[in-house]
Amino acid sequence: MTFILAGFWLLLSGHFVPLLLGLGAVSILIVVAIALRMDAFDHENQPLHLTLRFTPYWVWLAGEIVKSNIDVMRCIWGPVSAISPTRIHLTATQRSDVGKVIYANSITLAPGTVTMRLKGNQIEVHALTRAAAASLQDGEMDRRVRELER
Repeated sequence: MTFILAGFWLLLSGHFVPLLLGLGAVSILIVVAIALRMDAFDHENQPLHLTLRFTPYWVWLAGEIVKSNIDVMRCIWGPVSAISPTRIHLTATQRSDVGKVIYANSITLAPGTVTMRLKGNQIEVHALTRAAAASLQDGEMDRRVRELER
């Protein structure tokens, strides 16, 4: 957290005068000390252990979002019969609450699908088309989010 704050402070300030660098370092240490005292850092609130594994996942998810955008565009410009609203229930296989939330949010990020409810391991999803629902039911996204947690 200290390095993230220091990088952010340097990015925003752009000053490299020794006095300002010293004051920035002191302020960062105070913020980190207060956050530690508040017990604000834990495995669930700050999932830093997932950070390095996020890059390949985000690249894959970006591709899925582009494909979903194209599908939604086809539904909008195509015949009305192309739209087939579907509600499905999925079982999340992630071990942690953070993993389940990443999975549910990833579903919502893809156009044409919305996570309506996450309760326990059950996720209720509304999909614009049956094809979008089927792509979620094949389990690829669930598997990739589970790999983030390993």
